[in-house]
Amino acid sequence: MTVQPPPREDAPGHIPVGLSSASVWPQPARAAFEMAADLGFDGVEVMVWADAVSQDASALHRLSEQHGVPILAVHAPCLLITQRVWSPEPEERLRKAVVVASELGASTVVVHPPFRWQRRYADGFGELVAELEETSGIAVAVENMFPLRPPSTLNRLRGGKSSGLSAFKPSPDPTEVGFRNYTFDLSHAAAAHVDAIDLLKRMAGGLAHVHLADGTGAPRDEHLLPGQGNQPCAEVCEALAADGYHGSVVLEVNTRKARNPQQRSALLAEALQFARTHLELPAPA
Repeated sequence: MTVQPPPREDAPGHIPVGLSSASVWPQPARAAFEMAADLGFDGVEVMVWADAVSQDASALHRLSEQHGVPILAVHAPCLLITQRVWSPEPEERLRKAVVVASELGASTVVVHPPFRWQRRYADGFGELVAELEETSGIAVAVENMFPLRPPSTLNRLRGGKSSGLSAFKPSPDPTEVGFRNYTFDLSHAAAAHVDAIDLLKRMAGGLAHVHLADGTGAPRDEHLLPGQGNQPCAEVCEALAADGYHGSVVLEVNTRKARNPQQRSALLAEALQFARTHLELPAPA
């Protein structure tokens, strides 16, 4: 039997802890709403991808109402495997994500920096993000990534030789350009071999959203449960609480090895307990 952490009471300084629908993959988005309600999460972040429900604002609204779980954020379809979701044009996918977020009452859209081969989109990305935020009132929070190699570069790499060219333009680190709002992802920081605390400080007042997960520094997106890698997950949560952070913390973790829904639920309950424990400010002496 899974011990479910009790939902936190609403209070000044309460930081909502959400569940990314990516955390229940390969189960569909529907399962994320069910588990979020059962375990006492404060909401859901919808990862828009091949799952038809994740692309359908009306279906997502029904799930949110049915389970009493708000939608905190919409993750725009920017993965390599979602390049045809909604539209083949990345600008149109981002615009659609903002419209869907507005319809669902979500305050944030998560988006990755442009891929290098998306030249027109990359050239106008900063202006597009600023325009969408201005017209919608939604935070379009650009996420830190890690140096994926473009397909053409990967095909040329042989014998352990590496290339300095990243798949993202101009950089996997959005703070090098500067945006009004950021999404901070600890697993991506691990894969990029950047100092997570230093990156958090660079995002400073622009931090709108956090993906809580762990990593070991392997050159891939691990999204381990907090505490299973070497990232300062506890320190980041405690810093957010101490600094009066006003956004959401969303668990975006990999549970693909779970043998059944009960085991996946136990893993997510453990991660939720970790987040709530470290996001709780100590009582005044």
